[in-house]
Amino acid sequence: MDNHNKERNAALGRAWTDDESWDFLTRLTRIGNRMGGSNGERRAATLVAEAFRDAGVCDVHTDPFEMQAWSRGRSRLSLEADGRAFDTVALPYSPSGDVTGELVYVGHGTPDEVDEHDVAGKIVVASTTTPPGGRFVHRMEKFGYAIDAGAEAFVFVNHVPGQLPPTGALKFGEEAVAPAVGVSKESGAWLKDDAEDGTMARLTVEAETTTGESQNVVGRLGPDTDEEILLLAHYDAHDIAEGALDNGCGIAVVVTAARILAQFDLSVGVRIAGVGCEETGLTGSEHLAEQLAHDRIKAVVNVDGAGRFRDLIAMTHTSEATASVAERVADETRHPIQIETEPHPFSDQWPFARAGVPALQLHSDSGERGRGWGHTHADTRDKVDDRNIREHAMLTALLVAELAGEDEVPRLDTEELAAAFRDAGFETGMRAADLWPDAWE
Repeated sequence: MDNHNKERNAALGRAWTDDESWDFLTRLTRIGNRMGGSNGERRAATLVAEAFRDAGVCDVHTDPFEMQAWSRGRSRLSLEADGRAFDTVALPYSPSGDVTGELVYVGHGTPDEVDEHDVAGKIVVASTTTPPGGRFVHRMEKFGYAIDAGAEAFVFVNHVPGQLPPTGALKFGEEAVAPAVGVSKESGAWLKDDAEDGTMARLTVEAETTTGESQNVVGRLGPDTDEEILLLAHYDAHDIAEGALDNGCGIAVVVTAARILAQFDLSVGVRIAGVGCEETGLTGSEHLAEQLAHDRIKAVVNVDGAGRFRDLIAMTHTSEATASVAERVADETRHPIQIETEPHPFSDQWPFARAGVPALQLHSDSGERGRGWGHTHADTRDKVDDRNIREHAMLTALLVAELAGEDEVPRLDTEELAAAFRDAGFETGMRAADLWPDAWE
């Protein structure tokens, strides 16, 4: 075995046996609230920068940017007839509001289901999940379509049991036009029955959106080359939980992968980034995309969802080249990596893929539909198995090294990308959420 392979294997072996990833995750989740623009997010950025430097990342710096900071006040959903009230969690970028209207239950909240009901002037109630066999329809799409159809307010019902109201942003980085809250599956069962009876309800939300500041943490590894691989993950989280799974695991994977890559003989440079404000509109990755020359980025690897569960998923966003690299790493390591080619706009690869940069989003699969504990009070450190973080960090490092070594990674054809979104049924929902790019008209 040559020295190059010996050094690579030694780096992988150290990652498998050390406890750095768990220690990092522990420090991160101990912060608590890491909502975009908060003091907790700033503390997390400092922690990420320290972890990058300790991993061997060079030129680590913090890059601040302006954003719309949302703060949560009280919210309440009650029935007019008997005064029953339900526990609620206001959804980020919900405005303050006081709405009285008839409840209308629209099932999964897909456009077809909304169209089956008269929602004008009413409070729409929709599930967090989508029908089996179809693509996952994001809450922004459901909310946007229901409001465009005339709904006055929106209630998002968790499909996971346990009295867990879900959270999640309504817009990308700006205040929405109607109030919205999350409620538990158990509350949703009552609301479905009440909607069938035409029950009137009152929804009140107190919230505030103000100008704030967030920050990205950026550094580099390897040689200073014209081309570079971009490896990133978001470190922010919703304010109602520790954000261990979403996306504490992901940023821990990137920190650990960076430690491994620092010991590799890389053929091109790798830019490492921890980005803020993903949960409130991909604001950090949009800012990063504005700072970087897209033609220098050979490929972007976004770690959002990796490290949570056993098996890795590589979302390739129509790129045959990144799919081929993922298949090769899976074969060489005899570790399953599920390839999903369908694109989506709801994570930090989007500002780059939209511009034609080949992309991988690294996720993981629990076998269940939807987020599981994510976006609820239950997203806590005890749910994490750090063996998954270490394994996925090793695979991430190998994927980045393989992409770096590729002679050519063809750019995404934006017309073909737009066609793929249309074929997957995204256009209607993305337009409702104001996410359909003007260039695709």
